[in-house]
Amino acid sequence: MADTENPQPSQAGAEPDDGPIHGVAAFFNRPDDLMSAARKTRDSEYEAFDAYSPFPIHGMDEAMGLGRSWIPWVTFFAGLAGFLAANALQFGMMTFDWPMNIGGKPFAPWPSFVPIMFELTVLIGGLTTAIVMLVAAGCFQKPFIIDRDITNDRFALWISAEDADFERDEVVDYLESLQPVEIRTISESR
Repeated sequence: MADTENPQPSQAGAEPDDGPIHGVAAFFNRPDDLMSAARKTRDSEYEAFDAYSPFPIHGMDEAMGLGRSWIPWVTFFAGLAGFLAANALQFGMMTFDWPMNIGGKPFAPWPSFVPIMFELTVLIGGLTTAIVMLVAAGCFQKPFIIDRDITNDRFALWISAEDADFERDEVVDYLESLQPVEIRTISESR
């Protein structure tokens, strides 16, 4: 039975014989080296790659060629839905369901509705953004672990075997040209 939780690394020069290859990882000692490798990989033929570090690196999104996130649009439309729901709820109740004349004011005094409009806009926008962000980041999926030390002190550039141009030996040769301290082929152990 395959153990998908703990993929076993194999040496870069040897063909792994313990299962399907998930990809190849190059490890670096410094964040600047990882940034440079990400820029070169962005401009190469490989598209299914990622960079891992123990802390956020300013400018890594640009170095990897990532565009702006679509999540702010989710926030905008969820906030708009909250705003419209607050208006519909208050105007519907105060104008049609239970109209009350309070101190000679009109049935729909919109200035008194502003706090609820604001609160529902922020509430619906914020909760929806948090949920969509967690789902989009894959937080509810079982993670694929390349190396347990990446979250401690390792910087890694990962080229996935799912890349259309993935050929193990060519990827290893390419990664060696980036001068990493270590290259590992990650495969599923049997």
